Amino acid sequence: MVTRIPISVAALVRDGRVLLVHRHPCRQWYPDCWDLAGGHVEPGESPLQAVSRECLEELGVHVRDPRSIPMRFSDPSLEMHAFLVTRWDGELRNAAPEEHDDLRWFRPDELTGLRMADPASLPSVVSAVQIATG
Repeated sequence: MVTRIPISVAALVRDGRVLLVHRHPCRQWYPDCWDLAGGHVEPGESPLQAVSRECLEELGVHVRDPRSIPMRFSDPSLEMHAFLVTRWDGELRNAAPEEHDDLRWFRPDELTGLRMADPASLPSVVSAVQIATG
């Protein structure tokens, strides 16, 4: 049995929009596509700790009260942990330009035309926005 790689991602949602990052075209894995911010869960770290660290490293913000949400992902080598984030401290910015060349807010109806890291995640991302907006 192959050990899956644990990944934590954050769906930051505000005003009915979700923040996506555009993965740099030079990235080895999932280049030149849109994705949620996040990354590997480090050894000894929980998925919750990882998503908090990744948001600080990639977006420059301290997330508050991330809530675990289901996330579909088709890559069987990854163990996905997704979190809905509606509150954070700090100003969002691209703090990891070597990983992402853009970040942008999207309404759910704008997501279908995007090249996503994994198209199977799209319904989960839309659901996160719906959960956040009640």
